Amino acid sequence: MKVLITAPFSASGLKILENAGLEVHHESWLETGKLYLGDKLLSPIRDGGYDIVIVEGDEVKEEVIEGADLKIIASARDNPNNVSIAAANAKGIPVIAAPGRNTIAVAELTITLMLSQARRIVAADRLLRNEFMVDDYSDFAQMYSTTRGFELHGRIVGIIGLGKIGYEVARRLQAFGVDILVYDPYASQERLSKVGAKGVSLDDLLRSSDIVTVHCPPTDETKGMLGAEQFGMMKKTAIFINTARASITDEYALRQALESGTIAGAGLDVFSMEPVDCDNEFLELNNVTVTPHIGGNTVDTIERQSIMIAKDIQALLEGGSPVNILNPEVLNKEVS
Repeated sequence: MKVLITAPFSASGLKILENAGLEVHHESWLETGKLYLGDKLLSPIRDGGYDIVIVEGDEVKEEVIEGADLKIIASARDNPNNVSIAAANAKGIPVIAAPGRNTIAVAELTITLMLSQARRIVAADRLLRNEFMVDDYSDFAQMYSTTRGFELHGRIVGIIGLGKIGYEVARRLQAFGVDILVYDPYASQERLSKVGAKGVSLDDLLRSSDIVTVHCPPTDETKGMLGAEQFGMMKKTAIFINTARASITDEYALRQALESGTIAGAGLDVFSMEPVDCDNEFLELNNVTVTPHIGGNTVDTIERQSIMIAKDIQALLEGGSPVNILNPEVLNKEVS
């Protein structure tokens, strides 16, 4: 059987597949700079005679599934929307995912953005790069005043959404000696207690927190959840962090809040217009740390997703049960 991999994949993951007797062709989109959208992946699959496909951003929708003879589909995502599960079900094709692959990476970037804003790292770096010179003590005093930050210790951090990533953020925040507030109507008291958090309403969280960080999924329920009214509730000294999805916020209202001093600053990794480049409007603001959606961009994420997917494919080929299958109902149909 032949495997086409267009997702980033580690050497150890490739080795598992090769040891399972598969013929592997790896062409990561990060190296080719190419994404197969719509039905574009159909020709490469047909031309190469591939039985298994492993993607990250490429689409494996109805046209591809119906036109190819795939035995297994894998997507290196937590909850893939780039694969048609219904079409896969119709043909009895198992679909593998990689849930939690980037949880730690995003949690750590969240803490990084908090510290960057609290200690004004970006502002200090920009100041020094802008031909700043110290000719006397008044220059030094001005620099020291404009780059003065605050410690996380003793502050209140509000976490919106205590899912996998929000939970890991809370775990790490415990080491900083902060008080943690959580708004998540689905989080149990037991889960809150494990990270020393107190469950509160969204309004109470916004009014009380020194840092507000967003970790809820992009759904109809959360779309536009944070707008001008919500930013207006926050402390003028508060920092806003978003490593989840831009759709959860009203970006125009967020920019207005940052420009007007309604809130003190923000650390943002997600935007309505992506990929991010130098035209991003938030780069114009000195009180914002901007990163180009790199929350999960670590070598560890690639290693984790590769091993998860490779082991599940190996399990399928050996007649076992994969851990991260999205449509287990097809397992009664043979994979050959």
